[in-house]
Amino acid sequence: MAQPRAERLMNLHILLLGAKRFVGKDVIRAACYPEHAHGPAGDEAFERAFERDKDALRQIGAVIEVGSADAFFDDEIGYRIPTEQTSLPEIRFESDEAAVLGLAAQVWQQATLAKATGRALAKLKGQGVEIDPSRLEVVAPSISADEPAFEPLWDAIGKRRQVAFPYQRADETEPTNRRFQPWGLARSSGRWYVVGHDVDRGAERVFRLSRIVGPVRATGKSGAYTVPPGTDVRAMARRLSRTFPTVRADLRVRQGTGVGLRRRAEAVAALADRPGWDAVTVEGPVHELADEVLTYGADVVVDAPEALRDEVVSRLRSIVEGAR
Repeated sequence: MAQPRAERLMNLHILLLGAKRFVGKDVIRAACYPEHAHGPAGDEAFERAFERDKDALRQIGAVIEVGSADAFFDDEIGYRIPTEQTSLPEIRFESDEAAVLGLAAQVWQQATLAKATGRALAKLKGQGVEIDPSRLEVVAPSISADEPAFEPLWDAIGKRRQVAFPYQRADETEPTNRRFQPWGLARSSGRWYVVGHDVDRGAERVFRLSRIVGPVRATGKSGAYTVPPGTDVRAMARRLSRTFPTVRADLRVRQGTGVGLRRRAEAVAALADRPGWDAVTVEGPVHELADEVLTYGADVVVDAPEALRDEVVSRLRSIVEGAR
């Protein structure tokens, strides 16, 4: 039986990230694509699936390096994800379900995903793949998803199935039923949102998960729709929702760290008065930036704006108080 694509993406991500050296296609196929038997038809199916999944991983910010998988034969091509160029996906797994995958890193604490991760590691080890657990720390758990709608939407995104659910806005007294093609999930200000295509309104929409007041029902077949090429789920959520106000942040980032911040920075410059540190300027919602800044610990310091600095300090104090 073919495994769900979300699980396969997670397996592939863990394999390429945790492997100590370049991994050849034969190992990748055995560990992550066992459903594709060898032979002309199976070989072609594997190549198509592998190419799609590599594109999905790249959409979430993964840098996939290509190199020799054999020390004696240069033509034996292998793949890996270098940890020094990897950071928590801002979830753009997001459109790659990679929306699903990026999210896998950020909702690791959710019980069902923790089990899926354990299965992935067990499966890879069973295939004889040498995994270095320390390399997986770049996707350490930090955020949980408690809304009941999260899991069925996650599943629908991975399978590309249309869903229906009752949704009640703050200014409505009764919920309305929505038919929706979910493209991805995004998080801001401590809340989860799903973005995609509203079937009845024939337009892009974003819905807050906490306002889905009933069960999410998957309808129709898998693969019923496609996400438009180049879709950026996070950018789309910001554009469609008024709850995503952005700020321009000035950060001090220790050199050699903060890869995710540097990757999308407006400017990066060495600080002459602080050897070993760079000034990095980025934009984003306050709560979202606070989420990201906190993942870097003492390697990132907020200089401005005051609202972001206060948010980070407030969360750190809460952590300290909670640990007492």
